Amino acid sequence: MQKKEMQVIQRKGTRKPMGKIFYLMGKSASGKDTIYKRLLKECQGLCPTLLYTTRPMRDGERQGVEYYFITEEELEEFERRGKVIERRNYHTAAGLWSYATVDDGKMGRGTENYLSIGTLESYEKLKGYFGEIVLPVYITVETGIRLERALMRERQQRKPDYVEMCRRFLADEEDFSEENLMRLGVYEMFENENLDRCVETIKSVILRERS
Repeated sequence: MQKKEMQVIQRKGTRKPMGKIFYLMGKSASGKDTIYKRLLKECQGLCPTLLYTTRPMRDGERQGVEYYFITEEELEEFERRGKVIERRNYHTAAGLWSYATVDDGKMGRGTENYLSIGTLESYEKLKGYFGEIVLPVYITVETGIRLERALMRERQQRKPDYVEMCRRFLADEEDFSEENLMRLGVYEMFENENLDRCVETIKSVILRERS
């Protein structure tokens, strides 16, 4: 009796690529908050990453939408538990304000793609923590346009703080210097004079990088 040889075919599993973290940043009044909201709404499959901050909530902001607004004591508790990836402290005209990225245990560990927002300093720390999966998205706007936007936004506040607005503008010039951008490998810039065009350009980059 002739035995039939059985051929066993092993199928190699296709491993999904690691998800990316797209990091949105730009100088004050560059429109990055508006772009952040648009991208989350229009890019399917992007997970939001919100910063935690101890600064007061501005008019129109909501808890868990723009930021997680917490107390200094709550932030220190996150630090004691080893959950803080990066933290920035700012001595403002209104006192000490802190911003932090907190590890949720999911970001950078699976196939999900995340959208984050912050400063060049926080981008550097996040990239040091997660590595090459963190990709910069640097928003730029001509200085005069930014100043007009910032003044308009500040006038809409119940208590406008023009001193703090000026402090942010001056700090941005140093923080986002060409030297710092080149040092961290941020070469591509997205001009935001036309919001719709800027959003569409960024969407095309996200689609390309995450596929």
